[in-house]
Amino acid sequence: MIVLLAVAVVWRVLSMRYQKAHIALLGRHLANHQLERHMETLTQGYTRAIQADSTSRQLQILETFAQTERAVASQAQAVAVALQQESLQQASLVTWPMCIPYAEHFAPSITRDFRALFQIHAEGLRYVVDNVPGWEPKQRAYHLSAELYLLQHSCHWFCKSRGVANARLQLRHQVEYQKVLDSVSETTRSAYVKWLQNHP
Repeated sequence: MIVLLAVAVVWRVLSMRYQKAHIALLGRHLANHQLERHMETLTQGYTRAIQADSTSRQLQILETFAQTERAVASQAQAVAVALQQESLQQASLVTWPMCIPYAEHFAPSITRDFRALFQIHAEGLRYVVDNVPGWEPKQRAYHLSAELYLLQHSCHWFCKSRGVANARLQLRHQVEYQKVLDSVSETTRSAYVKWLQNHP
């Protein structure tokens, strides 16, 4: 019993140290941008647009976010480029639901490259912001919301754990992870699934 308690304490201390390092790393790259604020503006704004009582009012609200959408896409790409400066070990995340501190050193098969994941998000955001598929405004906003939710999920996953990211997504946006993944563009979803399965 004492041994198990000691192991639990050590695991907890290592987990906190590991998570703190990940939070600091991502924080450094986000500090020079307003990406988080822009994401919040868009997710709240899209919700307001969807709740509008007429199609014309929905479109009117959505049109006001064009500049913020472009800023999100460009800043996400800038962060993705900056993250390439980090080593793979520093920018690895664990695929298991719980935090496994420093798994990249002793179990790299259960880790993935956060740098590559962020690049997938950046490309996905640009694809939807530029409306390559030619969606109607409301449909485009729906898919862009999902792209933003999935990016937020990935950041929480990197900073804490996959389990915590799933819980925060449900708590903050009342939506399941799988629903978000199903709602992003096919381009993002395909790249994301390949990344998760560790396919080149």
